[in-house]
Amino acid sequence: MSQRETWRQKLRTLCDRSGWSEPTFQDVSDRRGGRTAWSCVAVVQGTHYSARFWYDGQYADQSREDASEMAWRTITGNLTTPAQHFSSSQTPASHSRYSQSSG
Repeated sequence: MSQRETWRQKLRTLCDRSGWSEPTFQDVSDRRGGRTAWSCVAVVQGTHYSARFWYDGQYADQSREDASEMAWRTITGNLTTPAQHFSSSQTPASHSRYSQSSG
């Protein structure tokens, strides 16, 4: 079973193939009550790409994956995630029934 390529690996490969320097990552934190939330900004060629979400400290590494995904998708123009594609292409058969007025 092969291991799936991470978003950080995809972003590094994209930068390498484009002749750009490696992406850098800036971790950011926000104190929320008694806890600290973590997010990340990926920097590619001077452009900042923010992660979509904030993460608990034990999952801070996921914020780098999130920022890498956003950078890769923005640079490549592939902005639709598989979940978004599925939800936009699937319409419930009963949808029209709910949009009609009663009476």
